[in-house]
Amino acid sequence: MGVRRILDVDKVLERQDSGELKRRLHGKDLIGFGVGIIIGTGIFTLAGIEAKNHAGPAVTLSFVIGAVVAGLAALCYAELASSVPTAGSAYTYAFATLGEVFAWIIGWDLLLEFALGAAVVSRGWSGYLANLLGLSPSLFGEEAPVNIGAVLIIAVLTVVAVVGIKESAFLTNILVLVKVAVCVLILAVGAFYVKSTNLTPFIPPSQPSGSDTATLHQPIIQAALGLEQSMYGIGGVLTAAAVVFFAYTGFEALANLGEETVNPKKDLKVGILGALFVCAVLYLGVSLVLTGMVEYTTIDVSAPLASAFDAVGEHWVSALISLGAVTGLTSVMMVELVTIGRIGFAMGRDGLLPKALGTTHPKWGTPHRMTIGGAALIAILAALVPISELSDMVSIGALSAMIIVALAVPVLRRKRPDLNRSFTVPFSPVLPVVAALACLYLALNLDVLTWIRFAVWLTAGLVIYFAYGRKHSKFAQ
Repeated sequence: MGVRRILDVDKVLERQDSGELKRRLHGKDLIGFGVGIIIGTGIFTLAGIEAKNHAGPAVTLSFVIGAVVAGLAALCYAELASSVPTAGSAYTYAFATLGEVFAWIIGWDLLLEFALGAAVVSRGWSGYLANLLGLSPSLFGEEAPVNIGAVLIIAVLTVVAVVGIKESAFLTNILVLVKVAVCVLILAVGAFYVKSTNLTPFIPPSQPSGSDTATLHQPIIQAALGLEQSMYGIGGVLTAAAVVFFAYTGFEALANLGEETVNPKKDLKVGILGALFVCAVLYLGVSLVLTGMVEYTTIDVSAPLASAFDAVGEHWVSALISLGAVTGLTSVMMVELVTIGRIGFAMGRDGLLPKALGTTHPKWGTPHRMTIGGAALIAILAALVPISELSDMVSIGALSAMIIVALAVPVLRRKRPDLNRSFTVPFSPVLPVVAALACLYLALNLDVLTWIRFAVWLTAGLVIYFAYGRKHSKFAQ
């Protein structure tokens, strides 16, 4: 083992028997979970925001670029998930390939990604619900001193997540059906209002952003090269791609359900790649319809799709879009709560977090302590903290995990060529290295302040690891 303290793959597979997570999920359930967590903020807000601020009608091209990079990362996840089907996903893969320290860092990053992501989405859900039902802004939405709506939805979904994984899958699948139906409605009705003049020029000419942005709020790659911030043009398309890529994150949550999948070697790859494909098609179609319905410079960034249909007189479609947003964001939170429970369960089982977190409920078979503890933290953040300035932290946590997963593929192949792999990434190690570099490039498009905050989070995590986790790890027994 040496100083890296690497957990052997055979031990990873053996430890699935401890804790007794119940195998109740199939490929269709995983696709539902994947679409449930991916389709949300990206389709209802990001398309309009990035079209207006960076890419114009070419935001569709930005979604294509984002889909390609996400697809490369998904291939790596699919190979590892089918080879090592266990709770913990990237955390466990890092443990089995790169060692305990890397595993802790990735687990710590994933907890950041999904906890903060759930808090952001719950606040957005509260605002959409207030808009749909005319509720008081003093209790719901960003203006509320204490966002009661966000706390209530987290509490309700936590109960569902604790009661059982099959119940969570059932609720998620219902919400996904509503959400996909609304997306199809947008495409079917919106197509009749698309004007070619709104799509010309498809890539608007580049121009200075016109803002005196401080260095801390510049993308780190621009700040390092001393470049002036610009909008539109090819640079704007790439900047938008770095943002809308994060609309695809979430598929990695499926890899946490390996121990609860009936046939993981088949169903995991079907779930991961199937969910990503469905979401990519919907993103491309909706972004093209949106920018074809209204001129990109006039898009309402607060509610792009609903406002677009209001502008053409289809108010009933606008109301259904608000309903779709509420259901869509609900499913995102559902999957994020489930994912947090599984990551903490794996880390607690390994001794890096308190052992009590690595146990399951005797009746429901779910990691109830970690799920409830994570939900309490999410509720506090959602109730009190304006999340907008921290939203990029969700992305940097996801991208760092994807880089480790991509590098883990060739490492595990070299270490364990005998391992049964029902799915393999083609052209390895070239394609996994390309995936890692692509994720790194997108991370470099996040601003300097995000990287500083991420460094602080990592430092805090390493302090906890060396003060507690390393001493209590199963390797220390």
